[in-house]
Amino acid sequence: MTLQHPADRGGDKRTWFARLAEHASNFTSSPAFFGVCLALVALVVTAHAMKLPDEWLLLAGESMTAVTLLLLALLKNSERRAEHVIQRKLDAIAAALLEMQEKKPGQALENLRSAIRMEEET
Repeated sequence: MTLQHPADRGGDKRTWFARLAEHASNFTSSPAFFGVCLALVALVVTAHAMKLPDEWLLLAGESMTAVTLLLLALLKNSERRAEHVIQRKLDAIAAALLEMQEKKPGQALENLRSAIRMEEET
């Protein structure tokens, strides 16, 4: 198991986990997922109101805990990817500004161009 930054894993090619995390992130920010969460909360409230057996209450509570844990992992992954993209863009901007100030053409301007749409690649 490697402990690399999520954006560095897989090189330039997006891994299956990166694609899964992006799709999951898109789904969890949708109205459909809000409806699923609302239904889950309604299930817990209903289970308590109807005084269902402890097994049902435990199932409802564990379902909410599992969803919370998955969302936490997804949020952290998205945060780290965004952090990496922002840092690479800032580095590219700084290098391009230095090249422009020194009036020496180099690779920095091309790196800046490629960094502009980086969030779509990671």
